[in-house]
Amino acid sequence: MKKTSLKDIAQKAGVSTALVSYVLNGKEKETRVGEAIAKKIREIAKELNYQPNHLAKSLRSGKTHTIGLIIADISNPFFANIARVVEDEAKRNGYTVIIGSCDENADKSWDMINVLINRQVDGFIIVSCEGSENQVKYLKERNIPFVLLDRHFPDIQTDFVATNNYKASYDAGLHLIRGGYEKIGLMAYKSNMYHMEERIRGYKHALADNGIEFQKSWLKEVKFDAMEREVKVAIDEIMKSEHRVEAIIFATYGLAINGLKYFNELKVKVPSDLAIVSFGQAEVFDLYYCPITFMRQPLENLGKTAVEYLLKNLKNPEEGMKQILMEARLIPRESSKAKSEWLVK
Repeated sequence: MKKTSLKDIAQKAGVSTALVSYVLNGKEKETRVGEAIAKKIREIAKELNYQPNHLAKSLRSGKTHTIGLIIADISNPFFANIARVVEDEAKRNGYTVIIGSCDENADKSWDMINVLINRQVDGFIIVSCEGSENQVKYLKERNIPFVLLDRHFPDIQTDFVATNNYKASYDAGLHLIRGGYEKIGLMAYKSNMYHMEERIRGYKHALADNGIEFQKSWLKEVKFDAMEREVKVAIDEIMKSEHRVEAIIFATYGLAINGLKYFNELKVKVPSDLAIVSFGQAEVFDLYYCPITFMRQPLENLGKTAVEYLLKNLKNPEEGMKQILMEARLIPRESSKAKSEWLVK
């Protein structure tokens, strides 16, 4: 089937090819094309199913109107949902998004960055993984526009949009303390990533500020690539410890899901045996027999602002650095209700 050309539309509309080009590129105001003619041209283009040649357009402008989005783990609903927000917001602004998941692996992230640079994306939105600092420095040196999303490196000056992880974790700890819990554990990833360090720091400060002495056995750090096995080992250690916790904060959705599965196997009752608060938001938290309290990160705002910052950067590379921390909000559910509500009086 022959592809519709500008000439086909021009012939049917009874106007010049140049005029059709101006209208379909949104430049009719510059050439003072009448509204009726512009409307007619667009209707004919739609009727003939005209598809613009993006390759030719990008060769002329040096822009492909594509954004590379690299996320950490597509199986995590938080990242899947944030990808959808980024995609929708980019589309609204005339950009296509190419999405890849690096599975928390720096080598995979590097491969994807190179593939997307070769695809000539205009810029990147990146959820960084551990060990990817040099990739961020490389993009900076090459003056390739990018925004870090959800995670950033405090030692590298970049545009970023992230959650205030320290405050979120502090609030999670405070919520449990106010509910009458004193022995509170935290399960986190074994990672040097700043967002994870901030979640640990916020948790420890919540305990200290409320006169609770932190015990080393309360903090469990597991490797992402051995999560299922290590979560079980960590829970076994927690449950057998002489300083056994009454409540636990899961620093990520993946940790929470693996933990909840194992609690079911062990027949641990939530919240009477163990109260729970988790990071990450997912429908599954409401479907658990005891709905899970979680920290709601401003997913919609994070995604939209990342796109906004990148597009500003693309339009004006000289614009100053843009960095923002957004607040998470605790959504209380049954899993962390106050001890006084379920203790036998």
